[in-house]
Amino acid sequence: MDYSITIQTRLQIEKRKWLFLVGLVALTHLFCQSLMLPYGNALLSLLPNEKNNVVMTTSRLSKDSSVETLILDNSNLDDESLLVRGVKSMKSYNVGTDVEDEKGATEKDEEENMNSDLDIDDDGFDFIEDETLGKANVDMEDGFIMTNDSLSLANGSSEALLDSGTSEMLEKTITGASATLSNISANKPLLIESIVQRKSESEVSTSDGSSRNISSLPIKPVKKKMRCQMPPKTITLINEMEQILARNRARSRAMRPRWSSERDQEILTARLKIESAPVLKNDQELYAPLFRNISMFKRSYELMERVLKIYVYKEGEKPIFHQPILKGLYASEGWFMKLMESNKRFVVKDPRKAHLFYMPFSSRMLEYKVYVRNSHNRTNLRQYLKDYSEKIAAKYRFWNRTGGADHFLVACHDWAPYETRHHMEHCIKALCNADVTVGFKIGRDVSLPETYVRSARNPLRDLGGKPPSQRHILAFYAGNMHGYLRPILLKHWKDNEPDMKIFGPMPPGVASKMNYIQHMKSSRYCICPKGYEVNSPRIVEAIFYECVPVIISDNFVPPFFEVLNWDAFSVIIAEKDIPNLKNILVSIPEQKYLDMQLGVRKVQRHFLWHVKPVKYDLFHMTLHSIWYNRVFQIKAR
Repeated sequence: MDYSITIQTRLQIEKRKWLFLVGLVALTHLFCQSLMLPYGNALLSLLPNEKNNVVMTTSRLSKDSSVETLILDNSNLDDESLLVRGVKSMKSYNVGTDVEDEKGATEKDEEENMNSDLDIDDDGFDFIEDETLGKANVDMEDGFIMTNDSLSLANGSSEALLDSGTSEMLEKTITGASATLSNISANKPLLIESIVQRKSESEVSTSDGSSRNISSLPIKPVKKKMRCQMPPKTITLINEMEQILARNRARSRAMRPRWSSERDQEILTARLKIESAPVLKNDQELYAPLFRNISMFKRSYELMERVLKIYVYKEGEKPIFHQPILKGLYASEGWFMKLMESNKRFVVKDPRKAHLFYMPFSSRMLEYKVYVRNSHNRTNLRQYLKDYSEKIAAKYRFWNRTGGADHFLVACHDWAPYETRHHMEHCIKALCNADVTVGFKIGRDVSLPETYVRSARNPLRDLGGKPPSQRHILAFYAGNMHGYLRPILLKHWKDNEPDMKIFGPMPPGVASKMNYIQHMKSSRYCICPKGYEVNSPRIVEAIFYECVPVIISDNFVPPFFEVLNWDAFSVIIAEKDIPNLKNILVSIPEQKYLDMQLGVRKVQRHFLWHVKPVKYDLFHMTLHSIWYNRVFQIKAR
């Protein structure tokens, strides 16, 4: 009996010793881990939770290059909330508060200079010529991917991403095989997939094991890779856009007005008349194949002329407000502003009589005047427009009635989708950058044609082209290598086929510009690939010179998509089909080409600016699409 009790007592003592030893080891582990982990949370490192699992590894990729890679992986991070602000070794950087891939205005200006105006006698106009704004010298890109061409990582391309909301300082130190991150806010998610530093040959470890101070190591420059230099992650095909348009027509997203207005009732009455428009088969003014529904379009246009009234806000100071740019790549927003503010048919002085409200600002001048060069931050541009919208909301009651749903803007700069996001989200946006992946709403927003105007005095100069029988060039393209797509086009087709005139940038000079125009006038098809953004002025240029446009730009909503049938006068192909471009074009039957070329000549009138607006021209087509989308998006009280 006593013997059994003694054994039990000894077992209990041994058990307690083991428990004490295990506990001591665990506490030691937790203490050590808390010193080593970047967030000081050792307990989470012991849990197999995917949401909280943070893994830090250090690997040497090659003996010669002595490259250390620090990887922090968190599978629960949201890609859209992350930002790269340039991570450089041995320095601290302030991480900004904005997430958007920016496009350098300098490159766009270079393209303008290449195709700048041929005459110099445009004097006496109260407008700004875009060329006079000079170089913005913007070295953009809020977000970029850090790459090193000399490295070939087993797991694919390297990325460095920092959360856009983090405003703390980042200091990186890499010594031998160890890596330390300090001064990082623990309140924001962080994903760093690679921070790479290469040692010079003189700093490789010596035979006795010693090495030189890492702080003196030279850093190999890294290349920036922007969103606009990579293919889109998602693709919306043209037939899918058709489905989205039909769906949005049936289900409006507009805010229900806070109080009723007789103007709303007038629009609702117009909608009923448009939907019950008498069927038209042949019309003396319009070419029916160009339109989705010529009967509804013509009825809507007539009602717009008869009913629509617009109030133009007087708030805002020049040059960002009320001072249009009438030349260059961004001329569309300027011409609309000029013709709208001087219009006596649609504009009313009493805002209570207005169906729509126009905010007359220039997105190009906003970038030129407000953007801080080389700051990589456009927050102040968006804040500028936010302050403006809040100002008119405080002064007038109309914005608050609909949340801005009966307000519209016309902007052609590529940054406009970002600048107007959130605070102008319910407005009707007429944008050149009509990209469904950056917030363009089909059925509410309007795809604005990007028109390169060479002469403000005569925007119709050089209009027209050769007849089909004299167009001996199958396809033509020339331009700068903006974005990822154009180099692919040249790789497959430059100097490949004699009847495919595919070039890079044309040399400067008047002769070169005239040669560019003559090529367009002499080609059957004009290739219109996207640049940094989805839109391209070559689409309107092709129509201007009566060349069938071939649009190569995934996710791009063609101009006036809600009313025009682009199959009647253009070819739209997917970016992935560039290698098969010639086969696609030569497979088009001759009669089909002749029909499309006729369609180009017929649709041309709808893409022209006039010093004094004429019926169905570009000014009226833009205004009609704004009216048309409002008619089908309005909600009754």
